[in-house]
Amino acid sequence: MLGRQLKGRGWRVAVAESCTGGLIAKRLTDLPGSSAYVEGGVVSYSNAMKARLLNVPDALIAAHGAVSEPVAESMAEGIRARSSAEVGIAVTGIAGPDGGTRDKPVGTVVFAVVTPESRAVRTKTYPNFGRELLRDVASHAALDMARRLIGGLRVP
Repeated sequence: MLGRQLKGRGWRVAVAESCTGGLIAKRLTDLPGSSAYVEGGVVSYSNAMKARLLNVPDALIAAHGAVSEPVAESMAEGIRARSSAEVGIAVTGIAGPDGGTRDKPVGTVVFAVVTPESRAVRTKTYPNFGRELLRDVASHAALDMARRLIGGLRVP
């Protein structure tokens, strides 16, 4: 569905992934004909890569943390700018089993989708999912968020 939406608009998509480690790009490119709408992606796991490849300001990461709505939105904007794709999808999160805090427990994932027409940023928590399931669910959720935003549907 997302592929048809992108092709119908003549848009291309690029992804900036952290906790999903490339699964979003994999899911996009699993489909035959995806070269018509997939520009590419970056796995920016470290803060240094977020800054260097996606132009996420160090000050933004310092102020909000890598797993935050401002950083996810900046990642989505950064991948759009670096790739010239119309749609930028970004995901950053804490897949665990370590790394969580009281404010941001393991299972916290932040999604951002930016298009020429709109943008959406959401934080969701998937407690007790385990690393593999969290990454799987988060990759599907990111694609669904893009589909909804591009289709003019409510993004939960």
